[in-house]
Amino acid sequence: MSRPVPNPGILDIAPYTPGKSPVAEPGRKVFKLSANETPFGPSPKAIEAFKHVADHLEDYPEGTSRVLREAIGRSFGLDPNRIICGAGSDEILNLLAHTYLSHGDEAISTTHGFLVYPIATMAVGAKNVIAAEKNLTCDVDAILKAVTPKTKLVWLANPNNPTGTYIPFDEVKRLRAGLPSHVLLVLDAAYSDYVSRNDYEMGIELVATTENTVVTHTFSKIHGLAALRVGWMFGPEHIIDAVNRIRGPFNVSTPAMYAAVAAIEDTAHQAMSKQFTETWRNWLTEEIGKLGLKVTPSVANFVLIHFPTEKGKTADDADAFLTRRGLVLRALKNYGLPHCLRMTIGTEEANRLVAEALRDFMAGK
Repeated sequence: MSRPVPNPGILDIAPYTPGKSPVAEPGRKVFKLSANETPFGPSPKAIEAFKHVADHLEDYPEGTSRVLREAIGRSFGLDPNRIICGAGSDEILNLLAHTYLSHGDEAISTTHGFLVYPIATMAVGAKNVIAAEKNLTCDVDAILKAVTPKTKLVWLANPNNPTGTYIPFDEVKRLRAGLPSHVLLVLDAAYSDYVSRNDYEMGIELVATTENTVVTHTFSKIHGLAALRVGWMFGPEHIIDAVNRIRGPFNVSTPAMYAAVAAIEDTAHQAMSKQFTETWRNWLTEEIGKLGLKVTPSVANFVLIHFPTEKGKTADDADAFLTRRGLVLRALKNYGLPHCLRMTIGTEEANRLVAEALRDFMAGK
């Protein structure tokens, strides 16, 4: 019996596996620390804006997300005509792959880069090329060495998920300068709002001064709108024009659009979240380090915890132990980090409970 057959390569793609969600049990409090969600939720102003449009859900959204593009433009000092919005930055990454990659092309990402990159690349028949990292951090020289005549695109998450590491803006500029002019550099700045380093820049300057660089961002992290799926990209006019030709006409819903506008304008909510995250990221790094566990230095809203390989102390053992206490972290086998767990910075209560639980785990209790 015949049946439809997927395009070549589709069944070779490993499906994206999200962080597991906790299973509620009577009498037990659970904390989901597996998906890098903010513990504060969205700005109250964003919730109010979301509810305000509830009486008009029969109307199609404005097709270009104009009010949101204008709000982003005001916030970052950008031309709204060079901004495109999407159903999360994931949609935009896939649109870029569909626009600039084809069968026989190559796209480069790093060893522990975001899993959407190979999915987007392979979905259009292109080859995903892995550039080795150095100390769990992007290595510009390794990326440049991986470039071939078939290379059409480079994916770079800065900061990177799930490692929490970053490269300085000077290194990003060196990467751009070393790539052929026809290669598109995609700077994924999903976690940029949490970075306080003087040598970091999300990439807007580079986009503004080149014809072959874009920067993507999301409202799912510090803005707390993950459920609404809102992302955006700033790029050269010719790239925005090309991507808009295949973008769905109503890809950002009206409630999502207005909630995002209110969220980006509530700078006090963002500042509070950033400060809290920085304080507890430092605290967790220090406290977990005291237990003899390595924590990769992070600039994002999560930390990467390394576990021993000895039986009873592995990442799998720790994951099971923490889960029994209602603390759900992210296992990273699919990221090639089987001996690590990624922990989202949670509420003060959650952070202290994880530190206490890991102390008991390492003590064999």
